[in-house]
Amino acid sequence: MTSRRAGAAQGPESPAGPPNPRRAEILGAAAELFARRGYHGVSIGDLGRAVGLTGPALYRHFSGKEAVLAEMLLDISERLLAEGVRRAADPDPGRALDALLQWHIAFALDNPALITVHERELDNVPEPQRHRIRRLQRAYVEEWVAVLRRLHPRQPDERIRAAVHACFGLLNSTPRSATELDRPAMAALLHTMARAALTLDAGAAG
Repeated sequence: MTSRRAGAAQGPESPAGPPNPRRAEILGAAAELFARRGYHGVSIGDLGRAVGLTGPALYRHFSGKEAVLAEMLLDISERLLAEGVRRAADPDPGRALDALLQWHIAFALDNPALITVHERELDNVPEPQRHRIRRLQRAYVEEWVAVLRRLHPRQPDERIRAAVHACFGLLNSTPRSATELDRPAMAALLHTMARAALTLDAGAAG
């Protein structure tokens, strides 16, 4: 399956209909709590209190804590892929790469709690949703690989893919690295470092 088809496929666990502000509020509060205390350190009651609901009232919006985590990480993966597809479509691969970097850097700087939860808690998502999340993640990686393949046609795919994963490690370091510089300075630093890391023709192939 190509990355674009993977992004377009909608599983039964994907939220349907217009955005629900209350659900979005719960997801935002849950991300902060899960990042700070860990998934297993947060109860349904904790989630409800964070948004002014009782635990039982929260069940009107989500079937349980697993459903909150699953929707949170599915939403991250779907948003990253949808915007990645759009930006990678630029016919100029240099512009496409810069656009991808700007998008991912902005996401990582604006959502440190989501980055933390994504890194630590994916194994706590039920298997069907976890499978879809991983499929969306692979599709997102392949958008970057396709852009870099156009920029560095002599490089083997496995080297390009390894570089993309290494670049994500850098960009997703924001919960730890973005603590002293202001946002514009940190965004510029990440962009410069990531762009240099993805200049693959500077090294030997294979």
